[in-house]
Amino acid sequence: MSTTALARRTRVAAAAAVLVASAALTPAATLAQAGRLPAEVNGTALPSLSPIVKRASPAVVNIATRGTITERGQRNPLLDDPFFRRFFDVPEQGPRQHQFQSAGSGVVVDAKQGLIVTNAHVVENASEITVTTIDGRDYKATVVGSDSASDVAVVKVKDAKLSEIALGDSSKAEVGDFVLAIGNPFGLQHTVTYGIVSALGRSGINPDGYEDFIQTDASINPGNSGGALVNLRGELIGINSAILSRSGGNIGIGFAIPSNMVRSVMDQLVKYGEVKRGILGVNIQSVTPDLAEKLGQADLAGAFVQQVVEGSAAEKAGVKAGDVITSVNGQAVKSSSELRNRIGLMRIGESVDLGIVRDGKPRHLTAVVQARSAATGGEEGTGDLPRALEGADLGDAPGGAGVLVRSIEPGSPASQQPLRANDLITAVDRKPVASLKEFRAAAKDQSSLLLTVHRGQAVLKILVR
Repeated sequence: MSTTALARRTRVAAAAAVLVASAALTPAATLAQAGRLPAEVNGTALPSLSPIVKRASPAVVNIATRGTITERGQRNPLLDDPFFRRFFDVPEQGPRQHQFQSAGSGVVVDAKQGLIVTNAHVVENASEITVTTIDGRDYKATVVGSDSASDVAVVKVKDAKLSEIALGDSSKAEVGDFVLAIGNPFGLQHTVTYGIVSALGRSGINPDGYEDFIQTDASINPGNSGGALVNLRGELIGINSAILSRSGGNIGIGFAIPSNMVRSVMDQLVKYGEVKRGILGVNIQSVTPDLAEKLGQADLAGAFVQQVVEGSAAEKAGVKAGDVITSVNGQAVKSSSELRNRIGLMRIGESVDLGIVRDGKPRHLTAVVQARSAATGGEEGTGDLPRALEGADLGDAPGGAGVLVRSIEPGSPASQQPLRANDLITAVDRKPVASLKEFRAAAKDQSSLLLTVHRGQAVLKILVR
């Protein structure tokens, strides 16, 4: 053994001897307290999240649901043809049903009225809902209203002794703020995790939804859905909704619906039982680098207005085709989907300040959001077509040959369909269409479409859901 190694071992042994000797001379009570942090250091109290947890936790409840799911599965469109069924003697096949039970979380926002906010997916298809408070009391609940597009639902319990939480202003949240997530992950009731706000304004998690998520690294797992995201003031700034995960467990990327969006949706659900979304009445696409260059502003971002619907809110406000909408109420808009989200979460009749760029010059216009029926033939993106086609730029093909898919916005709902740019649509549900007007009429109020598509020399049958 080297001299250096021998010296090091001697010093370690000596230190151990001192610790043993000290332990022998130290009272047991003092040793028991040795592992505890002191209440204060040099007169300054150590920080603790316990007061926030004690204030917020009673407002977070467990929500257990039971119900029936009808499984329809992928259906061959030929099975909907009565002639095909008769010719091949195909028997009628009804949908399969099975019972389910699941659990999530909820947050009491009005104790007097018994109103609890949760996720729409938590109470979806539920025929029986049981709310359990932090002290173990159970109450039967009913759904006041549910909005799958924002994933917000409101349930109500009667004659319940509840504690509520204050709704914070989520617009004041900043990246880096500390937050707590409170919920019931994996059935472990009233679990608290902490982290920070990782990002703001996240979207694209559900292409069919209205999203403006708060991203957080506070652990969110199955069962946390509908639970509370709380700031250090003990205020609710978000409803935990989704996670990004390959395994189903937490990897530090969770998403919460901002409290301001929750408040807006909740008010409509309580008043109407549904969300009455308005529109501007424009057909739009995101400003791409190529389009920005053609407009003479390489750094331009926003929603390019392709068409303004006659009689719409946009026309009355003075919006014109060729304008680029860059902001809504002072908040930047970077894409067509962002504009759709912002307007779709506003109330009908609400005034909105639109920042636009026209001929390279910035302007501001004021529009009043209309009901969808007030602006015929228009809504952001694809008019009155199914949401699955949002992001597809459709137009009349030359010579009345059908409908031409001019482009498809990456990441849009339409990009998830088997359609491609330059496809020519000539029929909807086996009915020929010669123009976009005929296409809209054939597709109106349909949940799925069987399209006849010409792609080069090939003729395809494409089912759009």
